Amino acid sequence: MKHTEAWKRNSPNELKIGLISVSDRASQGVYQDEGIPALKAWLMQAVSNPCVFHERLIADEAEVVTETIVELVDELGCDLVLTTGGTGPSRRDVTPEATRDAGTREMPGFGEQMRQISLNFVPTAILSRQTAVLRELDGHAALVINLPGQPKAIAETLEGLKDANGKPIVPGIFAAVPYCIDLIGGPYIETDESVIKVFRPKSAMKK
Repeated sequence: MKHTEAWKRNSPNELKIGLISVSDRASQGVYQDEGIPALKAWLMQAVSNPCVFHERLIADEAEVVTETIVELVDELGCDLVLTTGGTGPSRRDVTPEATRDAGTREMPGFGEQMRQISLNFVPTAILSRQTAVLRELDGHAALVINLPGQPKAIAETLEGLKDANGKPIVPGIFAAVPYCIDLIGGPYIETDESVIKVFRPKSAMKK
């Protein structure tokens, strides 16, 4: 696949992020979407790189979710795609299946860790079916992660759990995202360590 014009970066460390909120009612205008604003606000606090955001508010339709992920990665060159909503056990919750259809390899550890974090707050965290995948093309790859639908839960799973002094108790999933992006050939992501501290092996750190 040839790179499209949209894949070009304004700087080598520019991060292209796709944000997808999956909600029948929000996409119909019944109520205001809170997922994308919560995701964007957290990322703008956490990520030090210049970022370009591509936002999509869509219905709980498997084909639409898959097509939207494909568009954000293949056509717009996103390095990271975060979805929110549609990961429960109801019949309309189809985000995990649609995400797997868009991926080339599954990354189940992200979902496992999110459930571990959420179980500290609610026993119903075991009902969540969140997952993550890689979508790999010729010369480009992206990480796609399903996140919870509630803004508070979004921040908790990305950041992890901290004690009263702000020291991490349970790592948030975003601590592993930059190194994953490194490994698939994306830009080197740096963060504000007061929000989330990234983990990389010493051999992978920029000096």
